[in-house]
Amino acid sequence: MNLIHTVAELQGSLQQKREEGKSIGFVPTMGALHPGHIELVKQCVAENDVSVVSIFVNPTQFNNPEDLLKYPRTLEADSKLLQEAGVDIVFAPSVEEIYPEPDTRQFDFGDLETVMEGQFRPGHFNGVAQVVSRLFDVVKPDRAYFGEKDFQQLAIIRQLVKQLGLNIRIIPHPIVREPDGLALSSRNTRLTPEQRKNAVAISQTLRKNQKEQNRQPVSELKKKVTAEINAVPELQVEYFDIVDGHTLQSITNWSDTNYPVGCIAVYAGDVRLIDNIRF
Repeated sequence: MNLIHTVAELQGSLQQKREEGKSIGFVPTMGALHPGHIELVKQCVAENDVSVVSIFVNPTQFNNPEDLLKYPRTLEADSKLLQEAGVDIVFAPSVEEIYPEPDTRQFDFGDLETVMEGQFRPGHFNGVAQVVSRLFDVVKPDRAYFGEKDFQQLAIIRQLVKQLGLNIRIIPHPIVREPDGLALSSRNTRLTPEQRKNAVAISQTLRKNQKEQNRQPVSELKKKVTAEINAVPELQVEYFDIVDGHTLQSITNWSDTNYPVGCIAVYAGDVRLIDNIRF
């Protein structure tokens, strides 16, 4: 495995592989890798001749500076995991390598970015688009892999690829969960033992109410799920919405879409967790 820190070295290495006719798969990450990331990475390794994983904590997508400071940085441990997974290249650039000049680009994703995460984390998806488009430009992969836990982000990335006319296949990967059902996240390490025990109520409540489709109105189910999670100590729902999985817009009736998805953000203490479920 090759650990690369500069754009020039990475592009030189990949150009050679491309000239040899090899396919390039890419997994962008912010590090602090967990088994969910590794599942994505293994799929990338299996489906491409050359696998590239980036580790870069992107400052432009954090609307809370404290969150940026707290984000774990574990390059040595991450590199070991990636080597064991069979990755060819780990790209770990500095902020200056990714943004040699301030990135002032403004993207417009319409209604996709104004709801849910976009409503509660203003500017977040513009930061995501800045860094992902920059990384796509540097790596020029044939396929790029993203987890379905960040459901809204996946929709934004697909729209980004379409807007920029990029010839990159976006490959989604199902949510990877702990044995008790909690969605894997780098943030889980920040939970106290009590918060960790309580946080499983998020996925349990979603799964329990999955069968309620068509049994009760959408608005009532949203209230029910929110109330059940808020009743758990230290858990506070920021939003729970049931949306059309393609447009991400709220539905009012189950008949509004054939792809209803419940998306949720919950604070466990000061740790923000997200999850989703298809009804």
